[in-house]
Amino acid sequence: MSNTPILSFMLTHYKNFNARATRDALIAYRRHMAGGGKMFWAMAGAMSSAQLGISLAPAIRAGLVHGLSVTGANLEESLFRLVAHHGYKDFPEYRYLTKQDDTRILENRMRRVTDTSIPEDEAFRAVEKIIVPMWKEASAKGERRFWHEYFYDVIQQIAPEAHEGDPDACWLLAAAKANLPLVVPGFEDSTFGNIFASYVKHGDCQASIVKSGIEYMADFYDKYELLSAGAGVGFFQIGGGIAGDFPICVVPSIKYDLDKPVKPWAYFCQISDSTTSYGSYSGATPNEKITWDKLTEDTPMFVIESDATIVAPLILQALLECVREPEAADALIGKQPARV
Repeated sequence: MSNTPILSFMLTHYKNFNARATRDALIAYRRHMAGGGKMFWAMAGAMSSAQLGISLAPAIRAGLVHGLSVTGANLEESLFRLVAHHGYKDFPEYRYLTKQDDTRILENRMRRVTDTSIPEDEAFRAVEKIIVPMWKEASAKGERRFWHEYFYDVIQQIAPEAHEGDPDACWLLAAAKANLPLVVPGFEDSTFGNIFASYVKHGDCQASIVKSGIEYMADFYDKYELLSAGAGVGFFQIGGGIAGDFPICVVPSIKYDLDKPVKPWAYFCQISDSTTSYGSYSGATPNEKITWDKLTEDTPMFVIESDATIVAPLILQALLECVREPEAADALIGKQPARV
């Protein structure tokens, strides 16, 4: 038991309410993986700025994550944490900042994200010097690539001595090295999406060098069929919005638009602090997805209404313990009562 402290703690203490949902989602994730299944992640919010990579990167290396859909912001901010970590400044008392305080943060060339901030010069401008020549070269050659492929190249070209953050805590670096399937829907809505648009506007780059969101989906059809082979692929979602809604739609689209047989998602979990409300995707219960043929009544479904920066690292650390100590972990999980 001493080799699985987080797993043991969660199985012992997480009995009801959101704690129970967290425990049950963890157990189902482990059982799905132990049965040969895969897991696809969708990540919204500011998880990279919140340093989720500390637990997500090891999970990728351990084979617990087999593909991701992320916002353009999460994609680039994982890179920022690697190259500009020392330039970040935290604001633990951000709730008490005045408008004047935030104006001073702006004047100091920082961009606040809740209780931390991204340094413009060390992050945005440093990466711009690397990626813009790639865009210009692609424009000259007429090459076309997906948005994340440029970032996969950038992050692997950065010399280790230029790393300010811990490379082992960079999920984008781990994903790039594993060449994980990645989907970045709505990448235009990000800092580098805006920077790219400015170069297109000035005529320095061609917009066509980045494949479109439609091409992302067309490519994801094939990726999903590969991921869902065998025991199937689950869907683990942080937050709502396009990062989650885009990839989960691949199942009904294959079924109805391509008119091909397709396996449904084999598992579903969403961590969100958005409460259920009328018309809210983030706050919709999983049952609603049954009516869209994204999930079925037999899909293990979990909703954890909590802060993902607290919950996700706990789940990932417990799963990493399962990888390291599979027999001990499965013995503990086997003692848990069946979920009704």
